[in-house]
Amino acid sequence: MTARNAQSWRTLPEVPDTHVVSGAVYTDPAIFDDEKKRVFERCWHLACHESELANPFDFRTFDYVGTPLIAIRGRDGVIRTFMNVCSHRGAKIIHEPAGNAERLTCFYHLWSYDDRGACVDIPRPEAYQTAGLTKDECGLFEVRTETHLGLVFINLDEAAPAVTDYIGEALAPFEASLGSGELEVFHYNRSVLHANWKAWQETNLDLYHEWMHVLLRRTQMTAASMDSRVVKAFKYGHTMGGGLKATYDKYKGMASRDAGMALPGLAPDDFFFVDLWPNAALLARGTAIRIDVVTPIDEKTMLVEWRGLGRKGDSPEVRRTRMQHHNQYWGPLGRNVPEDAFAAEACEAGFRNGAAAYQVLAREENGKGQDDGMLRAWYAEWARRMDRSPADPLRSAAAE
Repeated sequence: MTARNAQSWRTLPEVPDTHVVSGAVYTDPAIFDDEKKRVFERCWHLACHESELANPFDFRTFDYVGTPLIAIRGRDGVIRTFMNVCSHRGAKIIHEPAGNAERLTCFYHLWSYDDRGACVDIPRPEAYQTAGLTKDECGLFEVRTETHLGLVFINLDEAAPAVTDYIGEALAPFEASLGSGELEVFHYNRSVLHANWKAWQETNLDLYHEWMHVLLRRTQMTAASMDSRVVKAFKYGHTMGGGLKATYDKYKGMASRDAGMALPGLAPDDFFFVDLWPNAALLARGTAIRIDVVTPIDEKTMLVEWRGLGRKGDSPEVRRTRMQHHNQYWGPLGRNVPEDAFAAEACEAGFRNGAAAYQVLAREENGKGQDDGMLRAWYAEWARRMDRSPADPLRSAAAE
């Protein structure tokens, strides 16, 4: 066995096309532009958890693939989302990341809007009478918003199926915990990673990369049989990894987790996760849940948001312990998330200038163990929506 030359290095291995992905899906600007139109402007996006908008007039602002948005809980308790731009001169209205306001007032000319997006005040409105402009035709643009199991989703496509139809049975493992109404966000952090957005999603779909994490090698990989695991794919590309367990006292400085601290519907040693196509993931350990949302900035940069969910009404002591459990794995100084971020950026370094030509997704373990089935299912949905072959996306695009 010898090292390969240039030709053999760039020749795809003799595996099915479904088992290999070209590096061009990471790096080609035209593919990214196509993703914005075919994926992000048509799919449901997990904007936040309802606990982050707990009270009437609470709001959060965010940018979604270049579009400034604001989600606000109305006086009637309903969460709505609007384009965060003024009907007058198009200026961004609210610049704070979060807050509480009965009126959304643009700084530029003080046009104001209420919690339902209606224009309620225009300074010196009489000057518009000649042109026939009235407040009634100057409301904000409302973006489709639906809430499911406490998760707030938005969609730029008014013709998309309902979020419950889109998700289907994918979140069934989380119904007992998320649907209990007893959870709230207790941790939030975000980071810009210098990699294509798909590289982060792959870290949540790739069970084989447990080998990278010392913490997982010691607490997770030997806690249950590989045959007890299940890798499952759902309609629209959603996937689940279940049957995993953790033995926390196998790692120095940790201890077994108390059953009394487990979240509704969870056992203290549980670990399972669901990936919601295209850009969100929910990961459950017995005492905390993590939510990932990745939003592309361009083809080589992404914003990742991480949320930690715990039980409402924790005592200060219990909350400290729960935060410790969460942050040991998933905090910004934890043992998993920073390593996953390093892995995503390492893949970007390999593909960006063509040093790497493709990645291989060829592990087959009958939907158990460290099967690559979730990665293949994710790219099958990508292929369906993009009308491109992940194995050769540039040739497919040229043939259109």
